[in-house]
Amino acid sequence: MSQDITDPRNRRFVLLAAILASSMGFIDGSVISIAIPAIRADLGATLAQAQWINNGYLLMLASLTLLGGAAGDRFGLRKVFGLGIILFAVASMVCAMAWNPLVLIAARIVQGMGAAFMVPGSLAIIAKAYPRDQRGKAIGIWATASSLTSIAGPILGGFVLTALGDWSWRLVFAINLPLGAAALALLWFKVAPDRAADGRRLDTIGAILATLALLLIAYGLTGDGSESTPGLLHMLFWCGGGFVLAVAFLIWEMRAASPMLPLRLFANLGFSGANGLTFALYFALGGTMFFLPMTMIGGWGETPATVSLALLPMGVLLTALSSFTGKWADRFGPGPLIALGSVLVAIAFAALGATAPLHNLWFAVMPLVALLGLGMGFVVSPLSTAVMTNVEDSDTGTASGVNNAVARVAGLVAVALLGTVVAGVFERSLGGAAELPIFFGLPAPGLSAAEEAIRLRATDAAFASIAYVTAVLSLLSAAIAWLTLRRPCPSSAPR
Repeated sequence: MSQDITDPRNRRFVLLAAILASSMGFIDGSVISIAIPAIRADLGATLAQAQWINNGYLLMLASLTLLGGAAGDRFGLRKVFGLGIILFAVASMVCAMAWNPLVLIAARIVQGMGAAFMVPGSLAIIAKAYPRDQRGKAIGIWATASSLTSIAGPILGGFVLTALGDWSWRLVFAINLPLGAAALALLWFKVAPDRAADGRRLDTIGAILATLALLLIAYGLTGDGSESTPGLLHMLFWCGGGFVLAVAFLIWEMRAASPMLPLRLFANLGFSGANGLTFALYFALGGTMFFLPMTMIGGWGETPATVSLALLPMGVLLTALSSFTGKWADRFGPGPLIALGSVLVAIAFAALGATAPLHNLWFAVMPLVALLGLGMGFVVSPLSTAVMTNVEDSDTGTASGVNNAVARVAGLVAVALLGTVVAGVFERSLGGAAELPIFFGLPAPGLSAAEEAIRLRATDAAFASIAYVTAVLSLLSAAIAWLTLRRPCPSSAPR
């Protein structure tokens, strides 16, 4: 028989359910970029369709996360958390069986809806189950398990893809079924429903406006899934409509009784600066890390296993540094640490672009990915500190949700916008070989040596173009951190 969610005998089941559910999201998030080349080869997906496979998920997660967190308070955490798990697991089953790119994109959209209710619920249900003096330890266990999943997922996925072939990308989604079933079993049989807050209102209109705005902007930048670059009129029309809806969303949020995005928080310079640098830096990170595996696997001919190993240092260094930099942020303030980390990220991105023609995983990509992980290690924990210390204690949960949503939106816009850059540079770099059946991120068997050399040069030029753009954006995030985030006075710094 299930027990109350706060019952001490029941807490370990709550924590385990949260870890299992979060693992589904982290596995999908960390492995999808490595699996994209196999998905394209197996389903015949275009570059634009590959972008939608990524962005369909991010679209719903970015626009509905804040609504998902509020729904947990309104209807009960166990109920909403469980609904998110069901949606995510069922959509994962459809993803695993998808017979064409459109089915996969549709399933990824539903998966993103599930994640929007599941992701905020995982931490919230832990916070509700554990008393304040035990909460930090429980969240630490959850964070450690999440980090290990994020690190191990791409390695296991890369080796499975290499050993079993292109079809095995389906296993990346199929693994969510037993994980989701175990999490649901723990919730339903070991945890009783928690009390809902009946007076809480949901900002449904705000969520609809935000979703439609992001959808139109992403469609304007990405197109309908064809391999060609969207035309200027297409981008102006659809992106223009998206910006109009974005303005309508902001107007509604100013007037809504219970807004999902409280605009009053942005009156604080530090909070606005933290979210501005989040957008710039996570735009850079999301865009580069989406196209880098595609460049190495589809462009250079590397295996998913070797690519996953080359990317491993980023997760390891980021995880190892986060606990230390969180303490340093308390002593020196988050601004200097974030600025330093963003500069290191910028150097890594610029060097990845410059060394792309070398096609060297172990002596070019891997050390620079390690530098990237070092830089992000100086950013992640101090950024959370910056967000939390620039709002009132009563707003910390909302502020964290807003910052998380900003990071998701940045990744969504990055993949959509930089995909247009990649396609345009790649087509121009082909020159006289543009009539050949050559596409960015896909191997082209049967080419002559000269044609293959042209394909490789075009691939390198396309990736380098976004690497340099993202390097500039990372420097911008460093400048924002330095100028907007307060630094403690020497006399007030803890000794």
